[in-house]
Parts: sequence; structure tokens; C-alpha cells
Amino acid sequence: MTAAIEETAPTQLSDRYQVTVEQCIHFRRWGYLVVPQLVAQEHIAELRQHTEELMQGRLPQQRQVMERDPSKDDGVTIQKLEAPPADLSPEEKAQFFLRIHMLHRQLELHERYMLHPRVLDVLEVLIGPDVLAMQTMLFLKPPGKPGQGWHQDSYYIPTHPDTLCGAWIAIDDCDEMNGAMWMAKGSAAEPVYPPCPGIPYGFGDRLISGIKHVKHVSDTNDARNFLSPIANKYDQVLISAKAGDVVFFNGHILHRSKDNFTTDRFRRSFVSHYCNARSFTQWGADGGFDAGHAALCQDPITKMTNGSHILARGDTHLPFARPRFGTACAALLSAEERRQESEFAARMIANTNDGLMGCAIAEPPEDDHDAPKAANAGGY
Repeated sequence: MTAAIEETAPTQLSDRYQVTVEQCIHFRRWGYLVVPQLVAQEHIAELRQHTEELMQGRLPQQRQVMERDPSKDDGVTIQKLEAPPADLSPEEKAQFFLRIHMLHRQLELHERYMLHPRVLDVLEVLIGPDVLAMQTMLFLKPPGKPGQGWHQDSYYIPTHPDTLCGAWIAIDDCDEMNGAMWMAKGSAAEPVYPPCPGIPYGFGDRLISGIKHVKHVSDTNDARNFLSPIANKYDQVLISAKAGDVVFFNGHILHRSKDNFTTDRFRRSFVSHYCNARSFTQWGADGGFDAGHAALCQDPITKMTNGSHILARGDTHLPFARPRFGTACAALLSAEERRQESEFAARMIANTNDGLMGCAIAEPPEDDHDAPKAANAGGY
């Protein structure tokens, strides 16, 4: 394994990534942004080696998958991290997993890459400056495995206000043959389409008059997926990427992937989801390994689950979690240190008695046209 990602306080990063104006415009106009080689190749090598060990069941957490539940006296055991069946061949083991969710709550490496400083640099600009880290997914997508049909991530992970953003780190080079992502370019302007009545899961903008209700979201059969006709209104762009590239995408944008048509290439990626840390969410309560822990991370009245998710950058007035494995992030700073990181709020024009907060005379006297403008004139 390579050395850990180095980070001190967010403002002390020596290699902080600088988002350009053009990149910012691209993300807001089209709903996605590809940042080439944002993650160093030594880190990609670590992720790739990790996936190889996980696929073969060689991680220590997989070799000791069962442990006694300390909250029970009946000897019941619980499984921490699944391994492929031991009787499979190495080739069959490599085909066993398609994707695995939320391993940042079990593995230090997943927490560390969820809080990768250069990924957070970009997120601070796109959805920040306050960033809450919510979800991780490790996609393995072996040869021959299926993709995922058209969907919107905010359908699955609602935040209020809706500030959801995904960050997709390519572990392997990906293209059309091994199942790269497709984006419906510009569809981030669409509302989130709610599920049809009777479907127990899914979020949507139900208050919009005449909005279409959907079903079979994520179905790879375009004839069944109700989002396919909406995606067809837009240019559909293949997002080819090199290992180390990171794709950022808005929670509203319609996106999909197709099958891995190759016989010898994986399409591995490490994907995390984030929102602005001042957004409210009821998604993803951290139950740990016993139901009682979940109650600590979910407000009994509002059902808010912000306390289950890690404050990555900035500050917030809402609850948040600390990283289990101690990865450097804003959650580990003191309240005073977080406040100093967010001093921008005290410098906003709304806190001054000049500029746009002043008064202007609607019809200034004729002989004052050439006079110097008052400091608080409030005009342009």
C-alpha cells in the first residue's frame, strides 16, 4: 500500500486544486464536470490494489467477517464485511461483486478517499464552502456485467435545499466498451421526478403542477424506464475518463451506464456523494451494528440524519458526525477553528452600512448630476 493522503487544515494545503471560471460555468450550465488527473496515480494504485484484495476476499475485515455482538447475551453473531464464497475460483470471485455501499463506515481507506482533499477543494467551489460527506460506493463492474439505467441521484438521496453532488473517481480507464457513464447534457435543470403512487421508495418535486410521476427508475430497459423519454430530449454524452480523473455531477442530472462489453477489462470507480452541510437530510442514518446506535444519529421528531454524516469542510449549524478513523477534515476542528474558517460570513455586504444596503434618491436634483455619489448611494 502507498502512503496515506496527506492533509492538515483545509487552508494549509500546499497543492490545493484551483477551480477555474470555465469549469465552474461548465458545471452549472451542463450539470457535470470532468477534472482530469485530480487524484494522483499513487493513490489510484492504492485503490486498485485494495479492490483486487477485496474481490478475492483477502482483506483482514473479510477474513474475520463474523464477530460477537456485544449488546447481546445469546451468542448471536453479525457479519461486518462480506467475502466471496471460499469455494469459488479466483476468476469467479472477481465476478462476485458489482458494487458495495457505505464502506467508509467500516474501512479506513474508504473514509480517507471520501475525504480526499483535492476532491473537497472542488466541492467547496461547486456546493460549498460547507461540505457534508454522505455516501460511498465502490463500483467494480467486471467484464460482462450490466450498467444502470437513467436515474437522478436526488431521487435516492434527498437534501433540502437540494445541493447533492456526486464525485466519481475513475480507478480504471473507462470508455464505451467497458461501461463508462453517459450524461444527458443539461438535464440538471430538470426537477426531480417523483415515484408513482404505491412505490415505497424515492423522492421527487411533487409540488410542481403537472409533474410526471415515474417508475422503473434505473432500469436498463429504456422501454420500461419512465425517465428515458426525458433523457432523450437532451444530447447524451459519453463520459470517457482516465484513471485519476474525477467526474462531478449534480443530483438532478439524468445519467446512466451501459454494460461492460469487454471480456478482460474492469470498470472500477470510487464514488462519493456530498451536499452542502447546511442542507437538511433524512437519508442514511448510521445504524452501526445495532439499531440503538441509529437512534443517536436520527432526530426522533424531525427524522433528521445529518448527525450520521461527516463534516468535510467549512461549518454548519446542523449536527454532523466525526470520522471514525480520524481522517483530517473540518469535523475534527474545534468550533472556534471552524468559525475562523467561515469568517467570510462576517464580511458579507449585508453586514455593512454601505453598498447595496444604503438608500438612493429616486430623482436626484438636476444640479447634483455631476456631484460625487454618496458612499451609500446604493446604485451601480
